[in-house]
Amino acid sequence: MTEQPPRPRVGVLAVQGAVREHLAAIRDVGAEPVEVRLPRDLVDLDALILPGGESTTMRRLIDAYGLREPILSLARTGMPMLGTCAGMILLADRLADREEPVFALLDLEVRRNGYGRQLDSFEADLHVPILGDEPLHGIFIRAPLVSDVGPRAEVLARDPDGVPVAVRQGRVLATAFHPELTPDRRLHRLLLEMIGSSARRRA
Repeated sequence: MTEQPPRPRVGVLAVQGAVREHLAAIRDVGAEPVEVRLPRDLVDLDALILPGGESTTMRRLIDAYGLREPILSLARTGMPMLGTCAGMILLADRLADREEPVFALLDLEVRRNGYGRQLDSFEADLHVPILGDEPLHGIFIRAPLVSDVGPRAEVLARDPDGVPVAVRQGRVLATAFHPELTPDRRLHRLLLEMIGSSARRRA
């Protein structure tokens, strides 16, 4: 009998924010979800998700729990990562409000709450060619606005006004919207596909 390969282990940064929905999405795509609160929770992960939330609070807790350098170390090994909403802010290397970046893994500038506050939340169908012809429904809640994309990053989707809302650079993905709040799991499957032959993939 052929032994089945282990399920990929996908961590979700669980210091604050929309954690539960990402954990459910990971289960839906057949991977094993792991809540990440301390550096020890990063051991043997195959990918990592930085969820939406309040980016300033998340920044403070990341440093309080000693997570910044361990996560950067995993990024340097090529671990696939997905940042959504506030997660995009954590991954950007330029912040329009002049705050220091946290992980600086994506060549883009973002502005917190760039689309407006809670009352300005909206939904839109997005064309994401890498995911196929069917539109991806995007839910934008206090979303960051991408004000500049550098040459190292690739734009995967734009909002109806042409503003980038999904980007990729190497094995790092980020969206200004919340893919975990819809039943469409294509972005989470794309994250699993990016694991591929990653050096972090367990034998």
